[in-house]
Amino acid sequence: MTTSDPGFGVSADVLARIAQDEKIDAATLSERIQQGTVVAMGGDGVLPMAIGAGMRTKVNANLGTSPDYPDLAGELDKLHAAVAAGADAVMDLSTGGDIDEIRRAVRAECPVLLGTVPVYQAFAEAEDRHGEMMRMTGDELLEVVARHCADNIDFATLHCGVTRATVAALKTQPRIGGIVSRGGSLLAAWMRHNNAENPLYERYDELLAILREYGVAISLGDGLRPGAVADATDAGQVAETRVLGELVLRARAAGVQAFVEGPGHVPLDQIEANVLLEKRLCHDAPFYVLGPLVTDVAPGYDHITGAIGGAICAAAGADFLCYVTPAEHLGLPTVADVIDGVMASRIAAHAADIVKGVPGAREWDDRMSRARHELDWRAMENLALDPGRVRLTRGDRPTADDAACSMCGKFCSVRASRFMEQDAEGSAR
Repeated sequence: MTTSDPGFGVSADVLARIAQDEKIDAATLSERIQQGTVVAMGGDGVLPMAIGAGMRTKVNANLGTSPDYPDLAGELDKLHAAVAAGADAVMDLSTGGDIDEIRRAVRAECPVLLGTVPVYQAFAEAEDRHGEMMRMTGDELLEVVARHCADNIDFATLHCGVTRATVAALKTQPRIGGIVSRGGSLLAAWMRHNNAENPLYERYDELLAILREYGVAISLGDGLRPGAVADATDAGQVAETRVLGELVLRARAAGVQAFVEGPGHVPLDQIEANVLLEKRLCHDAPFYVLGPLVTDVAPGYDHITGAIGGAICAAAGADFLCYVTPAEHLGLPTVADVIDGVMASRIAAHAADIVKGVPGAREWDDRMSRARHELDWRAMENLALDPGRVRLTRGDRPTADDAACSMCGKFCSVRASRFMEQDAEGSAR
């Protein structure tokens, strides 16, 4: 499907830079943007980036204050750590402190795409203004969305698919984990308390007008995503996904770029089906997934459970991985947690890109393999996803022979293999 605004406001410069980075023809990229299977963002001082069909799998890092830890300086440290670790985008999920000040400070120092979740601030301000979150009004919610957009964010997560009907679908298939999305749970509670429809759904056309005015993409939030593997692919999740598919078409028709968020907690055998379901019901819109986490019993190691699911999910066609840190389910992440989360998701993303046939992905691995065969440690360091980690690990484990590693030393299989090759070459002469 095309729209009356074929470019969605994407400038020729942004288009050219993305095409060069992705090693794709600019005309093909433009066509996919027009169709809505690729979403392109950035420019004006923000590194351009695209997600979707044929693009390299991207990684997002979440950061943000909480009411207990409203420290802006700490979140800026996490921002710089995430960018240095290779995050393609960052989301500010702040709920504590001066949220406007925090968002603007993050935007000022963030060279990559920035996303936010306006509903958090809307509920926080409602509590300050009215003494009760549930007294928030639809006008107040849309005003906060506009304020975020005016601060030059690139995309906004908006839980438009959490409706009275989709929440009711949960009753047909009771969950262990309930509604685990913060935005989704708050909106569900608001609808029940006020006996009213979700303003983000009911006033969707107004919402799209705001996003179009500021050139902000919509990330259609999965407010009913499963938060336990037992709840994956249930009636509530599927009902919401169907609604999100309808909203994707309305966004495209309004000239707003749209992508769709997905689960969550999903067992290994359901991951591919979840990707196929989203692509089918949401008209091949780019798919943005949290993890997914493939087991519920590994708190402290959920960057690993998320990377396992992320690799399978991206290989099946997901386009954008939201990192999971070791602190998931336990507390606010530290700088070290952020780095671990970004690196785990980057590994998952690249592993999937090899399978997808993304230009340059397999070639990168082949260059590393050749460097290993040549025992070229400098090349191995330079080619690594995390050169600093390679340098640190090698430095901590010195050997008598710099050409070998401390695992094998004189028993090095690579050296023996090369000796055999050289001996065979000599015999052939």
